Amino acid sequence: MSSRGTSPPESGDDGSAADPQPLVCDRCGTSAGTLADDGPPLTWTHSVENGARRYFCETCSRENLRSIEGRLDSDWW
Repeated sequence: MSSRGTSPPESGDDGSAADPQPLVCDRCGTSAGTLADDGPPLTWTHSVENGARRYFCETCSRENLRSIEGRLDSDWW
């Protein structure tokens, strides 16, 4: 029997994701003060556009509420 694909990586890489990144608004760049892995604050919104998850701060969400409800991509705001 072959053990191909069952042995650990030789480079020491355990296959885990890169270091956690701080969560920032995709529109204005405001920091959420949390890590992306922890999720956004309750007042933030998020959308999935072209397969990518995007987060928006409370201010940008409020200013663009009609566009968000109309499901327009953030590029159109």
